Amino acid sequence: MGKLGLTEILVIVAIILLLFGGKKIPELMKGLGSGIKEFKNAAKDDQPAASKKEEDTKA
Repeated sequence: MGKLGLTEILVIVAIILLLFGGKKIPELMKGLGSGIKEFKNAAKDDQPAASKKEEDTKA
């Protein structure tokens, strides 16, 4: 039940195309990509601050 077959993937893609149309999909993917990029940058920026706080509490 956890795996998707080829027919299920094709049905999902067809439904997405019907809902959003061919012109909107590149815009959606661009927005999704930029959102993921911002999330990764925020996570990367947050890690040094967390380790710095740990070092301050040890000293």
